[in-house]
This record gives sequence, structure tokens and C-alpha cells, in this order.
Amino acid sequence: MHPRPVTNDDDIQHPEVPHLRAVESSAAPQASGSAARWWTVSLRGEVVVAELQRADRMWSRMRGLLGRQSLPAQEGLWITPCPSIHMMGMRFAIDAVFLDEQHQVVRVFEDLQPGRVARGGKFAHSVLELPQGKAAFFNIRVGDRLVLSPGDDA
Repeated sequence: MHPRPVTNDDDIQHPEVPHLRAVESSAAPQASGSAARWWTVSLRGEVVVAELQRADRMWSRMRGLLGRQSLPAQEGLWITPCPSIHMMGMRFAIDAVFLDEQHQVVRVFEDLQPGRVARGGKFAHSVLELPQGKAAFFNIRVGDRLVLSPGDDA
């Protein structure tokens, strides 16, 4: 059975918005004033994930969630840039939410199983890998604009 994409690229409005400032992160401890490595994701004022790790370097993007046994309910991974993902070698299902550069949802895959591939489409710039069931619980749909806020890197 294929994962159910909840989307249609033709329905998405893409206004001309200035590009967001690029943010760098690394596994090294952050100096004060440096870019955050941990983020919070919210939608309509509700926190979807409180501990979102940003993967924006080659190795962190390649590794993704590989090697993990599970993804706790309050954790997630934001891979940027990333227009598609694969679930080869994964041990658990996830929800994948593809975003454009302004963090507007362009495609949602609920219950993406190990061994599958998901493509965000031509407007996808990054993907949120969330615990299975988060997209349905928060009713995340194409066109929603998510708020990604830097968290504490303590």
C-alpha cells in the first residue's frame, strides 16, 4: 500500500515573499548569538513539536532518522534543503510534511512506512519528519503556514 499524499500542487498559492535569512547549525556547542540547532513547530497557536532538530549540513541531512529505534512524541527532524526523502533502512513509520521556503505546507504524507519514498513536489524546499499520527492529530493540510521558532539549545 502506498502512503497517502494529502496534496495537489495546483492548489497551492505561492506569493512572492523575500527569502528567509539562511540559518547555519552544527553539532558543536553554539556560541551566544549563533543560530539555533533546536526549534519548536506550531500551527494555529498550538505547539506541534517542542523539540525539532534542524539538519542542514550534508551529514546530518544524509543520516536523517536512520539508526533510531523510534521518534518520541515531542521530537521531530527538519531537513533543509530537502525536496524528497526515502525510508530505506528505517525501523518505524513517520509523517512527512514538505514545506516551501516560507514554511507553507506543500505536501503531507501520513503514515509513511519503512522502505518507501516521498517527493515534496516542485515547490518543496524542506521537510519535517514527525512522529506517526502528528499530521492527522493537528490536521496539517496543504496551504497551512507553520511557525518554526528557535528553541533553547541547552
